[in-house]
Amino acid sequence: MAKIERFEDLEIWRLAREICQQIEFLIQKTNLKTNYSLKDQIDRSSGSVMDNIAEGFERNGNREFINFLSMAKGSAGEVKSQSYRAFDKKLISEEQHLKLNESVELVKNKIGAMMNYLNNCEIKGLKFK
Repeated sequence: MAKIERFEDLEIWRLAREICQQIEFLIQKTNLKTNYSLKDQIDRSSGSVMDNIAEGFERNGNREFINFLSMAKGSAGEVKSQSYRAFDKKLISEEQHLKLNESVELVKNKIGAMMNYLNNCEIKGLKFK
């Protein structure tokens, strides 16, 4: 396992970034761009996933990181719900909706696994050394 020195090294952050890129593609290439409030909301929610992972990592303590991971996981749930709204309004296709939800489920599961790991880790963070 490679040493994680920056938030960019975290697989969960990279997966969250990919979701943001998926959302941007949908905004640019589908009718999602016509629903300004939903477009902005799903864009902000997806950004919140990766931003909370980064901010929590930079806090240098497991408890704070877990708290920010919890917020990131909640934002991922928002993205999934907003994907349903976009699909129900016929702004994105079923295939696009399912692909986005698959990506969100993966990142949610991996965030949950990271939270579990940190809860059971002996090392409590850099600021406790």
